[in-house]
Amino acid sequence: MTRQILLIAFGSILLSGCYSTKKTIAKAQPYSEKINWPEDYLPKDADFYVHNMIQVNAKPEEIWNLLVNAEDWPNWYEGMTNVKVLNSEESLLESDTKLKFSTMGQDFDAIIREYEPYQRLAWETKNEKLGAYHAWLIIPNEKGCVIVTDEVQKGKLAKLQRIFLPNKLRKLHDTWLQGFKEKAENYAD
Repeated sequence: MTRQILLIAFGSILLSGCYSTKKTIAKAQPYSEKINWPEDYLPKDADFYVHNMIQVNAKPEEIWNLLVNAEDWPNWYEGMTNVKVLNSEESLLESDTKLKFSTMGQDFDAIIREYEPYQRLAWETKNEKLGAYHAWLIIPNEKGCVIVTDEVQKGKLAKLQRIFLPNKLRKLHDTWLQGFKEKAENYAD
C-alpha cells in the first residue's frame, strides 16, 4: 500500500512538472517567439523552461551596460558567483565571448551565441548532465524597457530540477531582474 501511494505521489509530481512547463511556455508568449531559439533548445521540447520579465524605468543602453558587465553581477545578484569573462580584452560580454560562472551549486562554462547590443543576448552551456540556452530581451516601451529572460534546459539535471526544485530558478531569475531594475533605475537618476 505504501509503495502504491509513493508511486501515485511521484507520478503526480512528474505530471505537475510537465504541466508547469507547458503553462510557463504559454505565459511567455509573445516574448518567447521573439527569441531566436536554436533547434536544440525549443521551449516546447524542453525538459525544463523558465520565463521571467520585469518593467524597468531605464533606457536600453543602461540595461545593456549592466548585462554585458558579467563579472559585476555577483555584486548585486546573489544567485551568481565566480563569474569570469575569458576571451574579452575589456572583460565584457561580446559576440562569441566565453565565460565561467557558478549558480545553484554548479559550475558552468558558457559561450555567447546571440549578441545584438541594446536588444538581445543569449548564451549556451553544455556538460554531461545539462544543456541550457539562456536568452535576454530588452524591449523598449514608453516607460523605459521590459527585460525578458527565458531559459530552456535539457538533460538529467533539468528533469530533476523540474520535479524537485520547480520554482527555484524562477525565483532566482526574479531576484536577478529586480537587481537589474534597482541598478538601472539608480544609474538613470
